[in-house]
Amino acid sequence: MKDCYNVLGLMSGTSLDGLDMALCRFEKTTGRWNCEVIAAETYPYSDELQARLAEATDLPAFDFVKLDADLAATMAAAIRAFLAKETVKPDFIASHGHTTFHRPALGFTSQIGNGAIIASLTGFATVCDFRSRDVALGGQGAPLVPVGDELLFGRYDACLNLGGFSNISFRRDGRRIAFDVSPCNMALNYLAGLLGMPFDRDGETARSGRTDAGLLDTLNVLDYYRLRGAKSLGKEWFEAVFRPCLDAAAISVPDKLRTLTEHIAAQIADASRGCTGETMLVTGGGARNVFLTERLRALAGRTVVVPDAQTVDFKEAIIFAFLGVLRMREETNCLRDVTGASADSCGGAVYLPH
Repeated sequence: MKDCYNVLGLMSGTSLDGLDMALCRFEKTTGRWNCEVIAAETYPYSDELQARLAEATDLPAFDFVKLDADLAATMAAAIRAFLAKETVKPDFIASHGHTTFHRPALGFTSQIGNGAIIASLTGFATVCDFRSRDVALGGQGAPLVPVGDELLFGRYDACLNLGGFSNISFRRDGRRIAFDVSPCNMALNYLAGLLGMPFDRDGETARSGRTDAGLLDTLNVLDYYRLRGAKSLGKEWFEAVFRPCLDAAAISVPDKLRTLTEHIAAQIADASRGCTGETMLVTGGGARNVFLTERLRALAGRTVVVPDAQTVDFKEAIIFAFLGVLRMREETNCLRDVTGASADSCGGAVYLPH
């Protein structure tokens, strides 16, 4: 079995802004994995595709399946354009896809962006559908990045991702602990949208607001935060439970943003108390939110490390490329201690180009 792989990792997140692509070289030497990012780029989605993705969970069955195929074709076109500029070609593609339905309690999760179509249109084997096997084993199917956190970023005591939702992973009692913490950019961008902004740049609008004790208390006592062990969040929960709390508060949008920022930082601080170390690697779009990271430093009492821009923006694409490596090697890429499944597993469907 070889110990060096070139892999193209793909990530389409809840922000709907586009497809993150990271062409990576992974090499295992003296028992440790090392990663070099050869190139990385975000391919922006059209307004029309963004709108269809935003409405995906409400589409009739025919339109949903067509969106799955159309998204895959868009991804394939982006991949071909990206790789045309690179001399290094991947051994295979590892695609997270775009999460639509995530209902592990009901036994299913759905990430669209058909892997068979990607493989056929690009000519590269494609690993996809990383979450379904874990859900079939009774797990949450999330989070999956902790394996990468452990093997690629283990020098940090904790790894925090500030994406649509915030999620954290760290070692405790000799095993990796990880879970979704709270809504993050999904909620912040929703409120920013009420002001006609795609997002609150640097958190400046939130900084101008005031914390509302009533809304903060309402958010902090939501049932999800009392759950212990493996747990994950999805868009359905945000829309059914969290967003109504924001909508019901009779305060200004800047005050809602300020209160929400405080809530996110407080929940992360609480969640990280199980970690005995000092350093916390922070990545994802929220790492660029200056006010949020300030509040996180203040409340968590840790050394918050925001790395280089490439790692901030593409860490999840990098890790899914690595999960693809583990899948091709038939090694564990999903941890029962993290997801609550009945067993560790090696997840991912593999489609060959012909």
